[in-house]
This record gives sequence, structure tokens and C-alpha cells, in this order.
Amino acid sequence: MSQNDVEFIGMIQGQKVSEIHAPRGPVFDPAYVRAFAQAHEAAGFDRILVPHHSTIPDATLTVAHAAAVTERIHFMLAHRPGFVAPTLAARQFATLDQLSGGRLAVHYISGGSDEEQRRDGDWLDHDQRYARTDEYLDVLRKVWTAEKPFDHEGTHYRAQGAFSEIKPLQTQGGKPHVPVYFGGASEAAIPVAGKHADVYALWGESLDQARELTARVRAEAAKHGRSVRFSVSFRPILADTEEAAWARADRILEETRRLRVVAGYARGGPQQSEGARRLLAAADKGPRVDKRLWTAIAQETGGRSNSTALVGTPEQVADALLDYWDLGVSTFLIRGFDPLEDATDYGRALIPRTRELVAQRIAGQRRAA
Repeated sequence: MSQNDVEFIGMIQGQKVSEIHAPRGPVFDPAYVRAFAQAHEAAGFDRILVPHHSTIPDATLTVAHAAAVTERIHFMLAHRPGFVAPTLAARQFATLDQLSGGRLAVHYISGGSDEEQRRDGDWLDHDQRYARTDEYLDVLRKVWTAEKPFDHEGTHYRAQGAFSEIKPLQTQGGKPHVPVYFGGASEAAIPVAGKHADVYALWGESLDQARELTARVRAEAAKHGRSVRFSVSFRPILADTEEAAWARADRILEETRRLRVVAGYARGGPQQSEGARRLLAAADKGPRVDKRLWTAIAQETGGRSNSTALVGTPEQVADALLDYWDLGVSTFLIRGFDPLEDATDYGRALIPRTRELVAQRIAGQRRAA
């Protein structure tokens, strides 16, 4: 994909669940995953994220299932370095890339919560985790590209005679490669992003915040002679009129609060991650920021996950997305509070209208040049 294109990423899970839908039924429902993945493909998404959490079904196997029941759509596997050796992960990802016909990307998440990391036995602190990810990606890339066995001895990993017979189907610069998505806004994270990321992922921050953070990552990537694409995540809330969209947002907030009370959650305090703190900083400016960025859910949940929304008609939300595209954001991860139904709805107007606006903007820039 060229820097001037626009890419849409959705997200699938093993069951229907969101801030307004308490989990019901089996934790992993293969039929639901199939329908969810196929709905994204039919709606015109380019890629689907399969998330990682220390308590949910395995994301790698979920991608394998979803890839088997789709034909064109690509995938983004969320993966946490530290629980699988990079030599083994390299072979797993190469195998999955071959199995899916070259449709895999991996989003490397170093981990923003000590508590969650410790559920899987990881006791490194925040900054140590990013240092480990740096070494992890170095080894991973070498396994993919090495033509003969090699030894590695680093701070976090040691290997002797490391080699993989299977390589990714995809290439970059003529060498085997699976695209690297990366997130993290802390001082420890930015240098790793600049060195390794093909796509740097932000949560749904304000335009000013996004401008500042993308500039920092670009500067860091430039030190390595690299360029980086950018992705921003939103939870679009659409309706036929702006008034109806804001009314729907109010209902979503009300239901989110009700379910959190039922579950015994207090109003969310700040998460440990820098990304969560940045979302709450945007929320401190009020529930509505910029044209139509809605921060109330982030405020309610303590900035957990990508929880800011763009609210309005499909035309209005597409116009708001274009503001981020003008900052250099070429990828939008969008998912709804009604997960499967919203994915289908986005394909009716939001995705095609955003593509139209981007194409018009590119054509205008070419005429001006």
C-alpha cells in the first residue's frame, strides 16, 4: 500500500462483547468468528485485528480459523513478546503467512499493565519490556532473512544455530518480511517504534495530540533512514442525522455505566499505559473535542483500550477522518459498540465515502503540483 492510500482495519473476537454487551455464550464461538470475519470482508475492510489479552482465546489460532473462512481480507495478529521465544514466533508467523496466502501482519504489544503481564509470568517492568521487544524484533527479522544458522546472545535471548526453513510469503526490499505494527507512546517505546515499525498505531487522540506524537515517531524513524505509516483507532457512532448519532452516543454511555455497575466496577482510574493517560488528557478537555471526537467512554473506563468515538452521520465522520489523513494518517482502525452490526454498517457509507474524500484530496494535490 502506498503512503497516499487509505486502509481500514476492523476487529473480531471469539464472542459478541463490548462495553454495552456483556459476554454471553461460549468464550470462543467458531461460527460467530466466521460470520464476523466474513462481514468485514463484505464491508470492504482491508484488514482485521485479532486482539490479545491474558485471559482470552489464543489470537494466533483465531487468525488461522478466520483466514480459512475468508478469501481476500488481511489480518493483524496482536502479539506480546516475552511469552514465546522469537525464534519460534518467527516460524509460527512465517507458517501463518504462508497458510493465509500472504495476508498476515503482526501488532507487537510490549504490555502496558504490570498486573496483566504477571498473569502470564512476566515480571519485567515497563521500560524493560520495550527493551526486550527491541531485541525480540531484531532476532525475529534475522530468523526470517538468514540464509544459514546463526547464534545470538543478548540481554533477553540466547540462541545457538537458530534458523527457519520456512520463510514468510511476503517480502520487503526483496527479503522475507511480515509487516510490523507497533504501539506505545512512552519515552521507552518511541525509539523502538522508530527502529522497527512499518505502521505506528495510536489510539483515538485529538488532532493536536496526534500531530505531536506522529512528529516524534517520524523524527525517530529518520535516525534509521526509515519512514513509518500511521494508524489511528476510533469507535465511530453513526446515524442518519447528527442529532440521532449523539442520542445514540448518550445511550451507549448510559448502558456502559449500567453494565459496569452490574459487574462491580468503579469509574475507571487511569491505566498504567502512556496511551491511556493520553486518552484521559484528551477527555480532560471535555466530552467533545475537535469536530466530533467523543471522549466520554474513555473517561468512564479509565482510557482502557481504544475507547474514543467519532459521532455523526457517515459524511460527517468521514470528513473528521480526513483531518487525520491530512496529518499523515493512512490507516484507520474502526470498530463499533455493536461489533458485528456496526462493521456491516461502516461498509455501507463510511468506508466508501472516506475513500472518495481521500481520492479527491489526492487528485487536488496532484492538480496543484
